Amino acid sequence: MNSNPSEEYKQRLTARRESVERYKKFDRMLNIVRLAAWFVFFAMLWMALRLDLIPVWMALSPILIFLGIAIARSHIETRLRRAQRSVAFYERGLARIEDRWMGGMGGAPSVTSAAENHLYAAALDIFGKDSLFELISTARTRSGEEKLAKWLSAPAPTGEIRMRQQCVDELRNNIDLREALAVLGPEMRATVHPELMTRWGLAPPVLQSPPARVIAPIIAVFVYYTEIDFWFVNGNIWPAIIALILAGAFGLHYRTRVREVIESVEKPERELEIISLVLARLEREEFRSPRLRELRRTFDTNGRPPSKQIARLIRRIDMLNSRLNHAFTLLGNLMLWSTQWTFAIEAWRRDCGAALEHWLDAIGEIEALCSLAGYAYEHPEDPFPEIVEDRACFEGDELRHPLLPQNRSVPNTVRLGQDLQLLVVSGSNMSGKSTLLRTVGVNVALALAGAPVRAKRFRLSPLAMGATLRVQDSLQDGTSQFYAEILRLRSIMELTEGPVAVLFLLDEILHGTNSHDRAIGAEAVVKSLVERGAIGLVTTHDLALAKVADGLAPRAANVHFQDHLENGKMVFDYRLHPGVVQKSNALELMRAVGLKV
Repeated sequence: MNSNPSEEYKQRLTARRESVERYKKFDRMLNIVRLAAWFVFFAMLWMALRLDLIPVWMALSPILIFLGIAIARSHIETRLRRAQRSVAFYERGLARIEDRWMGGMGGAPSVTSAAENHLYAAALDIFGKDSLFELISTARTRSGEEKLAKWLSAPAPTGEIRMRQQCVDELRNNIDLREALAVLGPEMRATVHPELMTRWGLAPPVLQSPPARVIAPIIAVFVYYTEIDFWFVNGNIWPAIIALILAGAFGLHYRTRVREVIESVEKPERELEIISLVLARLEREEFRSPRLRELRRTFDTNGRPPSKQIARLIRRIDMLNSRLNHAFTLLGNLMLWSTQWTFAIEAWRRDCGAALEHWLDAIGEIEALCSLAGYAYEHPEDPFPEIVEDRACFEGDELRHPLLPQNRSVPNTVRLGQDLQLLVVSGSNMSGKSTLLRTVGVNVALALAGAPVRAKRFRLSPLAMGATLRVQDSLQDGTSQFYAEILRLRSIMELTEGPVAVLFLLDEILHGTNSHDRAIGAEAVVKSLVERGAIGLVTTHDLALAKVADGLAPRAANVHFQDHLENGKMVFDYRLHPGVVQKSNALELMRAVGLKV
């Protein structure tokens, strides 16, 4: 395998595009053969019926050619669609490597909406459009999306992080597995919540009567034969009437429960198809790391493998949905079609429903690990962080923002721990203060999820994060931006009561109030966090707030970003410098946009 991800992807992309063209060529050839077969068919039919040169059965022989062409086209179309999805897989991979990935699907809707009240997800662009989740996630199922979202939203214990790192390291070069999972089934967004499917699998049976399941097909056969006897044999109506009465009574008795089963399986069908295909692929995989081997053993069953069990459920749902064919409705009602297949679906749920939770969880975890592994493969220079657990620690050398293109990001080194718990970051507008907070926070989210980080060296302890970037007011809740910010600060303060050390990222703290109250309140909040053992950064362009660090020295220090005016334009170096910034650029920026100040 090529050690250069970009070159490897380009080689594979070229091969997949050649496959697409080859399958398209085959398809065009079959269309020509099919057209020629039509001419042969009509010619032979004319020779048989008008000229009497060949027997009629021989004239019908081209039908076999049509059948063969139809089967061949079906196989070729399946391969063509998979090759096209492979092309899309490598095109997306190259877009990520070349920093052209933004503007895709974004995060899963439920995950994105839940992030609004999260202590750091919205502030750090973890979910949504142009987010970390969009960059990393390659999951095909909702279980995989939610597992990855959970990892990016909360710190994991040290042992769990190391275990994920081991799994990601094993999977990072397994491009074939990631490609195989990407091309399975149709392109779709996962829509069914795994918890709903789990509850469905564990719920008490709605139809639980083995004798009734045997009686239903007997009644259906009775109806079938009595109707055939009445209409086509001896015309005896009474057996047919008795059969219809029995079928009607049986159907009415179970109608409510049958409808309940039908409603419960309407939504999961499409996702079940993807789950079955994903299971079938994972069942063939052999892993080395203990956690991956443990997840793989989840798919080992005494009877049929899970992929075939899920496929069996899908077939039963498909047969149930045949009732929606209007031409089949009358016959289906006579044959108790819906009732029989809901009994079959309930039997599946009774036999396999309890295992569904474990299958979904294992799929979700492997998909999440594959997403992290893809990110690791596409960023070979990014190291895994060293995880420590004896004290609060954050040491990042030459940190860069993972969502910024490499050629636009400027590295900075940030180190915090028991000796230095706080950095007060001053600087003028647009100098890079907020970006520094996000750089720190996003790399922590990556590290605690088990992924590599964008740094030269990274060392940290498990950290519970809280951030005040992008705290918004709410018209519906009747809260101002200042009130929303102090509520967030209270939540961050409450984190310090937990077992995990806290990392706080406070942007322009308490900027929604007057300078007097702001100075007193900011100093009180920051001192309290430091005294509780938290570590973090606070940004400000109010130089009066920089005095907070002086009062907390040596546990706190001032750093700043610089800028200067060059040819009428503001120039920023985006690099941290020790001490407090000595000037502001607000007036220069106002004049630069044409304001008369």
